[in-house]
Amino acid sequence: MFAGSAATAQQTTVVGENYTPTIWVDPDGCEHWVMDDGWEGYMTPHVSRQGIPVCRRGNVCGVMNSDQYFHTDSARITSAGQQQLANFFRQTGAVSYIITGHTDSRASDAYNMDLSLRRANSVARVAASTGARIADIRGYGERLPKASNNTHAGMAKNRRVEIICIR
Repeated sequence: MFAGSAATAQQTTVVGENYTPTIWVDPDGCEHWVMDDGWEGYMTPHVSRQGIPVCRRGNVCGVMNSDQYFHTDSARITSAGQQQLANFFRQTGAVSYIITGHTDSRASDAYNMDLSLRRANSVARVAASTGARIADIRGYGERLPKASNNTHAGMAKNRRVEIICIR
């Protein structure tokens, strides 16, 4: 042992980040909390026999046909569409929402990913203006088609914004 080593050791101060305890809803419907000491947990009191939290389930509660709400190659919602969406969010009463944008396959993948995300964000802004909680916003472009992109009718079904309600 070295005599006096404790006396010569310098004291260091660790500077941490300012952290606010938080509650959020994951896209899978699970409400989580985290405290400033790093502990996390689920907010649901319901657990399976194995002790795994049973979370709320989300379901598609609204599908917007993009052709009716947006002009071609635009992420700006028509004023009539904004009013319809605001009414939808006021009346649905979900805990939170996941909003996903989709396109047909006529443009490049990168372009479609951007357009679908911009359209989903436009819907999320309307939702937020009504006080709705948004859990997640996603743009899938042409990657999750509902119908074939080989016909005009199929492409029209693929140009959509889906609203998933978490209850």
